Amino acid sequence: MRRAFITGLAGQDGSYLAELLLARDYEVHGTVRPGTNPATSRIGHLLAGPTAGRVTVHGLDLNEPAGLRELLPAVQPEEFYHLAAPSHVGQSFEQPEAACAAIGLGALRVLEAVRRLPRPPRLFLASSSEIFGRPKQAPQDEETPLAPVTPYGCAMAFVTHLARAWRLVHGLFVCCGILYNHESPRRGEQFVTRKITRAAAAIKLGLQHTLELGNLDARRDWGDARDYVRAMWLMLQAPEPGDYVIASGQTHSVREVLDVAFGHLGLDWVRYVRSDPRLLRPAEPHTLVGNAARARRVLNWAPTRAFAELIREMTDADLAALRAARFVAAPA
Repeated sequence: MRRAFITGLAGQDGSYLAELLLARDYEVHGTVRPGTNPATSRIGHLLAGPTAGRVTVHGLDLNEPAGLRELLPAVQPEEFYHLAAPSHVGQSFEQPEAACAAIGLGALRVLEAVRRLPRPPRLFLASSSEIFGRPKQAPQDEETPLAPVTPYGCAMAFVTHLARAWRLVHGLFVCCGILYNHESPRRGEQFVTRKITRAAAAIKLGLQHTLELGNLDARRDWGDARDYVRAMWLMLQAPEPGDYVIASGQTHSVREVLDVAFGHLGLDWVRYVRSDPRLLRPAEPHTLVGNAARARRVLNWAPTRAFAELIREMTDADLAALRAARFVAAPA
């Protein structure tokens, strides 16, 4: 039985990756923030069912390097997936120092902890399309120059360069996944896709009346998180380490998300949505769309879920959750 270690186990990507690994008969160890209750998190179902004996959760503050250095020799994983980091681009403008430290120094601490092990595991580091900023070419691939325009993107560019340097200088098997936006019913409610699908469901049920958004014309390359964690796993199964763009290769606007989510519930979003200038980003990336040809060729990876299908699934999940919550809250 192979053993894997995941930071950010209770996040969207961490929870889906844990499911994928458990389905492949791995033993999974993972970290959550101290104070997190795993039983009520996105991994609660993994701790209560038949997989419970193969999942070990470690409360760990990744800002304390000693904790990770002490834990890894005891776990001795063969694969390490570093997913724990702030993931909201807009919030990185509000707390740029904290975001850059958590993302950049967090990856550096992981690389150093792995490097010092007698048998370093294969390592995956999550990067982002935000490293390309306002690229001069579209679509982007692994050779596109890095030109970030957000604190989040700058920190992820640092992570990408670190992965390449430690691979070259120290000979680590480290892969950097340059991940474009990826969504699911487990996406945090502060992200625009989930904000929209939840609002559509709440308006349908009469629990909400309006939705405020920023730039409705902003376009993103949106994929399914479950496809993207499969790509992470495939990277660490490859004969040689490398960097890979993981993307759908198509862009859609915020308006299109609104069309699908509200239309799925028989609503006209124009009646409910307001554009708030305060929600606009200081620097909006331009034409971020990925070319995943290398992942297709080397890893035999391809996305399986279409954009509209994903948004409809997210909308249905939010509708069901809000109905269940309203039922529980109703007086006897």
